[in-house]
Amino acid sequence: MTEQSRARFRTEARAEHPDPVLLCLLAAAEHPTLPDSDDLGEAPTPEALLAACEAALDRHAAAVRRAVAERAPAGPEETAALLAAVLGGRERFHGRQSDYRRLESSLLPEVLRRRRGLPIMLSLVWTAVGRRAGLTVHGIALPGHFIVAIGGPGGGDEYVLADPFHGGRLLDPEDAARLVRSAGQEFTPQLLTPAQPLDIVLRVLGNIRAWAADRPEHARTQLWAAELALLLPRHPAQLRLERAELLVRTGDFLGGSAEMDAYAEILDAFDPDAAAKVRLDARAARHRLN
Repeated sequence: MTEQSRARFRTEARAEHPDPVLLCLLAAAEHPTLPDSDDLGEAPTPEALLAACEAALDRHAAAVRRAVAERAPAGPEETAALLAAVLGGRERFHGRQSDYRRLESSLLPEVLRRRRGLPIMLSLVWTAVGRRAGLTVHGIALPGHFIVAIGGPGGGDEYVLADPFHGGRLLDPEDAARLVRSAGQEFTPQLLTPAQPLDIVLRVLGNIRAWAADRPEHARTQLWAAELALLLPRHPAQLRLERAELLVRTGDFLGGSAEMDAYAEILDAFDPDAAAKVRLDARAARHRLN
C-alpha cells in the first residue's frame, strides 16, 4: 500500500462510526495480487474498484427492497427468509469448505465477484446489503463461525439467526451453541451481541494472516495484513513482533531487528526471559547482513 492509502485506511478506522465494508474494500483494493474483477467492471485503480463494489452492493440492496415491497415481511423470520431467497438463492452467495483454502475468500471485491467466501465475508455482504435496503442485520462473531442476526420491520428486540455461509439457513439458539462448542468454547448469551466494526476488520485481517502463515511463499501477504491490523486503534501487541519477524523473513534485516529490539523493551516490564529471546533473534537478524 502507498502512504496515501495507508493514511486513508488509518483515518477511516478512527472515524466516529467506522464502516467495516469500506475498510475491507480499502484493504483489498491495495493487495498486489488481487485478481481481475471482470464481473464488477474494469477496475484499473483502487478508487474504481471501490466504486464498482459499492455499485454491486447497491444493486443487491435494490433487489432486496423490491422483494420487501412485494412480500411485506411481517417479522424477523419472514425477513430472514426473504434475504435468503434473494442473496442465498437468486444471487447464490454461499460458501464451501474449499473456500477456506483460497485468499480470495477473504477479499471483499472477490467475494462479490465469485459470490463465495468465508462466513465472516458473506455475513458482511448480508449486513451491508441489509443496511442499504433499510433492514436490521447485525454480524454475530461466534468463535469459529460468523453468522448474522436479523430483526423485523421497524426494529424492536425480536430477531432470528441465520448462516450466510449456508445460503441463509435459519439457526435456533441450540444450533448457535453447537457451533460454539465445536470451536472448543462454552456458549453464553453474550456471544450473540452484535460484533463491533473494528473487531470485524481485525478478524478478517487475522484470517488473511492465518492463511498466509500456512504458506511461507506468501510472507508478503501476511506482512501486508499485519501492517494493516497495526493501523487499527486496537490490536494485539503480539502483532508488532509478528511484523518484525516478517520483515526479516522478507529481507529487511535491519528494519526487522530494530522492531524486535523495540518490542523487547515492552516485554522487559513483565517477561524478561521472553525479552531476552527476542533480542537474540534481533541480533541473529543483523548477522544475516554479513
